[in-house]
Amino acid sequence: MATRCEWAGTEPLMVAYHDDEWGVPTHDDAALFELLTLEGAQAGLSWRTVLNKRVGYRAAFAGFDAAAVASFDERDVERLLGDAGIVRHRGKIESTINNAQRVLEVQDDRGSFDAYVWSFVDGAPIVGAWRELGEIPSSTAISTALSKDLKRRGFRFVGPTTVYAFMQAAGLIDDHVVTCFRHGSR
Repeated sequence: MATRCEWAGTEPLMVAYHDDEWGVPTHDDAALFELLTLEGAQAGLSWRTVLNKRVGYRAAFAGFDAAAVASFDERDVERLLGDAGIVRHRGKIESTINNAQRVLEVQDDRGSFDAYVWSFVDGAPIVGAWRELGEIPSSTAISTALSKDLKRRGFRFVGPTTVYAFMQAAGLIDDHVVTCFRHGSR
Protein backbone atom coordinates (compact mmCIF):
# COMPACT_ATOMS: atom_id res chain seq x y z
CA MET A 1 0.00 0.00 0.00
CA ALA A 2 1.34 3.41 -0.95
CA THR A 3 1.72 5.90 1.88
CA ARG A 4 3.29 9.34 2.09
CA CYS A 5 6.89 10.14 2.98
CA GLU A 6 7.14 9.98 6.77
CA TRP A 7 8.87 13.37 7.05
CA ALA A 8 5.51 15.01 6.28
CA GLY A 9 4.10 13.79 9.60
CA THR A 10 0.45 14.58 10.31
CA GLU A 11 0.45 18.38 10.69
CA PRO A 12 -1.97 19.66 8.01
CA LEU A 13 0.40 22.31 6.64
CA MET A 14 3.25 19.80 6.24
CA VAL A 15 0.94 17.16 4.74
CA ALA A 16 -0.49 19.65 2.24
CA TYR A 17 3.02 20.82 1.30
CA HIS A 18 4.15 17.22 0.76
CA ASP A 19 1.03 16.11 -1.09
CA ASP A 20 0.57 19.15 -3.32
CA GLU A 21 3.93 20.88 -3.79
CA TRP A 22 7.14 19.11 -2.78
CA GLY A 23 8.73 17.57 -5.82
CA VAL A 24 6.32 19.08 -8.34
CA PRO A 25 8.31 20.45 -11.30
CA THR A 26 8.28 24.23 -10.95
CA HIS A 27 8.97 26.48 -13.93
CA ASP A 28 7.84 29.91 -12.74
CA ASP A 29 10.73 32.26 -11.96
CA ALA A 30 8.97 33.88 -8.98
CA ALA A 31 8.10 30.46 -7.52
CA LEU A 32 11.69 29.29 -7.99
CA PHE A 33 13.01 32.47 -6.33
CA GLU A 34 10.58 31.86 -3.47
CA LEU A 35 11.76 28.28 -2.95
CA LEU A 36 15.43 29.30 -3.10
CA THR A 37 14.74 32.03 -0.53
CA LEU A 38 12.80 29.74 1.80
CA GLU A 39 15.42 27.00 1.63
CA GLY A 40 18.12 29.57 2.44
CA ALA A 41 16.01 30.88 5.32
CA GLN A 42 15.75 27.36 6.69
CA ALA A 43 19.50 27.09 7.35
CA GLY A 44 19.77 26.24 11.04
CA LEU A 45 15.98 25.98 11.45
CA SER A 46 13.28 23.41 10.78
CA TRP A 47 11.34 23.39 7.52
CA ARG A 48 8.14 23.53 9.59
CA THR A 49 9.26 26.88 11.06
CA VAL A 50 9.92 28.39 7.65
CA LEU A 51 6.80 26.92 6.04
CA ASN A 52 4.71 28.46 8.83
CA LYS A 53 6.18 31.85 7.87
CA ARG A 54 5.63 31.46 4.13
CA VAL A 55 2.68 33.85 3.97
CA GLY A 56 4.75 36.42 5.84
CA TYR A 57 7.61 35.95 3.39
CA ARG A 58 5.31 36.49 0.42
CA ALA A 59 4.03 39.74 1.93
CA ALA A 60 7.46 40.94 3.05
CA PHE A 61 9.18 40.18 -0.26
CA ALA A 62 6.63 41.51 -2.77
CA GLY A 63 5.28 38.10 -3.75
CA PHE A 64 8.84 37.19 -4.75
CA ASP A 65 8.83 39.60 -7.65
CA ALA A 66 12.60 39.67 -8.19
CA ALA A 67 12.58 43.15 -9.75
CA ALA A 68 10.71 44.61 -6.78
CA VAL A 69 12.91 42.86 -4.19
CA ALA A 70 16.08 43.83 -6.05
CA SER A 71 15.23 47.48 -5.42
CA PHE A 72 14.97 47.08 -1.62
CA ASP A 73 17.39 49.29 0.31
CA GLU A 74 18.70 49.59 3.87
CA ARG A 75 15.37 51.04 5.07
CA ASP A 76 13.67 47.90 3.81
CA VAL A 77 16.24 45.73 5.59
CA GLU A 78 15.55 47.58 8.86
CA ARG A 79 11.78 47.24 8.32
CA LEU A 80 12.14 43.51 7.64
CA LEU A 81 14.27 43.00 10.75
CA GLY A 82 11.18 44.00 12.72
CA ASP A 83 8.80 41.74 10.78
CA ALA A 84 7.79 38.74 12.93
CA GLY A 85 6.28 37.12 9.84
CA ILE A 86 9.74 36.15 8.58
CA VAL A 87 13.01 34.90 10.00
CA ARG A 88 14.57 38.10 11.32
CA HIS A 89 18.18 37.42 10.43
CA ARG A 90 20.05 40.28 8.76
CA GLY A 91 22.21 37.98 6.65
CA LYS A 92 19.22 36.04 5.34
CA ILE A 93 17.25 39.21 4.60
CA GLU A 94 20.19 40.82 2.81
CA SER A 95 20.84 37.61 0.89
CA THR A 96 17.26 37.61 -0.39
CA ILE A 97 17.70 41.13 -1.78
CA ASN A 98 21.10 40.20 -3.23
CA ASN A 99 19.72 37.00 -4.72
CA ALA A 100 16.85 38.93 -6.35
CA GLN A 101 19.46 41.07 -8.08
CA ARG A 102 21.31 37.93 -9.17
CA VAL A 103 18.05 36.36 -10.47
CA LEU A 104 17.60 39.41 -12.70
CA GLU A 105 21.14 38.95 -14.02
CA VAL A 106 20.48 35.28 -14.74
CA GLN A 107 17.28 36.23 -16.55
CA ASP A 108 19.27 38.65 -18.72
CA ASP A 109 21.96 36.03 -19.33
CA ARG A 110 19.85 32.89 -19.78
CA GLY A 111 16.36 34.16 -20.62
CA SER A 112 14.86 32.92 -17.36
CA PHE A 113 15.88 31.63 -13.96
CA ASP A 114 13.87 28.53 -14.87
CA ALA A 115 15.98 27.78 -17.96
CA TYR A 116 19.12 28.24 -15.90
CA VAL A 117 18.31 25.93 -12.97
CA TRP A 118 16.66 23.25 -15.11
CA SER A 119 19.74 23.10 -17.36
CA PHE A 120 21.53 21.36 -14.48
CA VAL A 121 19.18 18.35 -14.82
CA ASP A 122 18.90 18.51 -18.63
CA GLY A 123 15.33 19.80 -18.34
CA ALA A 124 13.84 16.69 -16.71
CA PRO A 125 13.41 15.67 -13.07
CA ILE A 126 15.82 13.15 -11.62
CA VAL A 127 13.72 10.44 -9.92
CA GLY A 128 15.33 8.74 -6.93
CA ALA A 129 14.70 5.12 -5.96
CA TRP A 130 15.03 5.45 -2.21
CA ARG A 131 13.34 2.89 0.05
CA GLU A 132 13.95 4.81 3.29
CA LEU A 133 14.40 8.46 4.18
CA GLY A 134 17.85 7.70 5.57
CA GLU A 135 19.06 6.77 2.09
CA ILE A 136 18.34 10.21 0.62
CA PRO A 137 21.54 12.24 0.33
CA SER A 138 21.85 15.77 1.66
CA SER A 139 23.70 16.85 -1.47
CA THR A 140 24.90 15.41 -4.76
CA ALA A 141 27.40 16.23 -7.47
CA ILE A 142 24.63 18.09 -9.32
CA SER A 143 23.58 20.19 -6.31
CA THR A 144 27.24 20.93 -5.67
CA ALA A 145 27.71 22.05 -9.29
CA LEU A 146 24.62 24.29 -9.14
CA SER A 147 25.73 25.64 -5.76
CA LYS A 148 29.18 26.51 -7.12
CA ASP A 149 27.71 28.22 -10.15
CA LEU A 150 25.20 30.18 -8.07
CA LYS A 151 28.04 31.31 -5.79
CA ARG A 152 30.15 32.24 -8.81
CA ARG A 153 27.24 34.43 -9.93
CA GLY A 154 27.11 36.09 -6.49
CA PHE A 155 24.17 34.27 -4.87
CA ARG A 156 24.31 33.75 -1.10
CA PHE A 157 22.94 31.09 1.27
CA VAL A 158 23.26 28.54 -1.54
CA GLY A 159 25.49 25.78 -0.19
CA PRO A 160 25.19 22.29 -1.71
CA THR A 161 22.76 21.07 0.98
CA THR A 162 20.51 24.12 0.65
CA VAL A 163 20.60 23.82 -3.13
CA TYR A 164 19.75 20.11 -2.94
CA ALA A 165 16.72 20.91 -0.77
CA PHE A 166 15.76 23.61 -3.29
CA MET A 167 16.06 21.11 -6.14
CA GLN A 168 13.83 18.66 -4.26
CA ALA A 169 11.25 21.34 -3.46
CA ALA A 170 11.19 22.64 -7.04
CA GLY A 171 10.84 19.17 -8.55
CA LEU A 172 14.21 19.06 -10.25
CA ILE A 173 14.72 16.00 -8.09
CA ASP A 174 11.93 13.63 -7.03
CA ASP A 175 13.07 12.13 -3.74
CA HIS A 176 9.76 10.69 -2.60
CA VAL A 177 10.54 7.22 -1.28
CA VAL A 178 9.34 4.39 -3.52
CA THR A 179 6.48 3.52 -1.14
CA CYS A 180 5.12 7.07 -1.25
CA PHE A 181 2.03 7.62 -3.39
CA ARG A 182 3.79 10.63 -4.95
CA HIS A 183 6.93 8.75 -6.07
CA GLY A 184 7.43 9.37 -9.77
CA SER A 185 3.99 10.95 -10.09
CA ARG A 186 5.01 14.19 -11.75
